[in-house]
Amino acid sequence: MSNEERIALVDTKDASNDHTDGMMRFTREKVAELEDTEMCGYIVCAKSPSCGMERVKVYTRGHARTDGVGLYTEHLMKKMPWLPVEEDGRLNDPVLKENFVARVYSLKDFYASMSGEPTPGKIVAFHSRYKLTLMAHDPQSYKSLGRLVANQADYQPDEFYQAYRLGLMEGLKNRASRKNVTNVLMHIQGYFKRSLNKDEKAELAHVIDDYRTGLLPILAPLTLLKHYLNAYPDDYLSHQQFLQPHPEEMRLRYGL
Repeated sequence: MSNEERIALVDTKDASNDHTDGMMRFTREKVAELEDTEMCGYIVCAKSPSCGMERVKVYTRGHARTDGVGLYTEHLMKKMPWLPVEEDGRLNDPVLKENFVARVYSLKDFYASMSGEPTPGKIVAFHSRYKLTLMAHDPQSYKSLGRLVANQADYQPDEFYQAYRLGLMEGLKNRASRKNVTNVLMHIQGYFKRSLNKDEKAELAHVIDDYRTGLLPILAPLTLLKHYLNAYPDDYLSHQQFLQPHPEEMRLRYGL
């Protein structure tokens, strides 16, 4: 890379004070340590020249552009592409905050499900529990991960583990859209078609439609569905992570 293309970390008032090499030594050593851990999320400092995730100012010949990434964060995301990373300022957005926290808990759940010894069987069981979650976030990722799981015999165990983890976290990075979530709610609704009476079915359909059109938050149909699940237990649904992706006391779905 030429000097003109090289991104350098220098003092604002004295560009001759170049801290790039020292910063990159620290970055490589620290990220190498993190790669061997089961870290589940990383919050970085917005617009920081070392830690910003996006919109970091890069100065070229007296002009500034805002499309840079902090040196540390860029290396972290390159070496650990599965890791949920978010800027502190962006967490003020309730949608971004919910998505980030959901990804953190999903990765934590993934590691816990492996119990330190990943096996194809454990990943298949995990994938089953995350069917509705993936459908809500990114149906295409659900399909591609399904193909990966179906063809696991073509992979070495560690290769399969790495590929599934990356595919899972890439899929969950997509924010769950109202359209996709509505489809998932209607899918869950189908499990109660033999249990609910006519009025209950109508009420549930109405609440789901009110969510679809934005009149009600996601919490409304979920509360009703959990009520019916408690009344008419279903083992498959009760294990679906979609119904409780993070602790309820965090109240992250209240405004969605």
